[in-house]
Amino acid sequence: MELNLMVAGFGGQGVMMIGKLLSQAICDSTDYHVTFYPSYGAQQRGGTANCYVVAADDAVGSPKPSIVDQLIVMNDVSMVKFSPNVKSGGIIFTNSSLVKSGAGREDVTIVPIPVTEIAMELGSLKVLNIVMLGAYIGYTNLIDEDLVLDCILRLLGKKPEFIELNKTAFAKGLAEGRKAKAAHT
Repeated sequence: MELNLMVAGFGGQGVMMIGKLLSQAICDSTDYHVTFYPSYGAQQRGGTANCYVVAADDAVGSPKPSIVDQLIVMNDVSMVKFSPNVKSGGIIFTNSSLVKSGAGREDVTIVPIPVTEIAMELGSLKVLNIVMLGAYIGYTNLIDEDLVLDCILRLLGKKPEFIELNKTAFAKGLAEGRKAKAAHT
């Protein structure tokens, strides 16, 4: 088994944190080999940012694959730029609050999740990445949701005022991901 995931968006949307949390949770809870490869644009906030997470049974051949199985896009620019890099039969998770472009192809599954709207309803755009991570886990069931939540709380628990907000954001994302999965089956 090898999973190649790319997460892309603007700096400040928590793109790197999605990758870090997911790679750490996979590393902590499985015996897979895992790599996390960040790539920043010219600026951290407002510039482009993307990262790769590769999980494999054997040693990872490349931490930055040219073709990915799955893509999480947080903005329209990333959809246009990176959707061609998804293999046929792959999955693209979109922040449907901001992503209005289609993939321009029929051979991938699009999973639209309104993460910005959900984060705004929760009162903080700082958790839109946690909503998306929850949706990704809810849809893919890649690893146990409790293990991911433990990782979120461990890595982001230094700010106690965000603990309950992060739990709620993750739960909302899980529900959206499960709903999207049920719609695709």
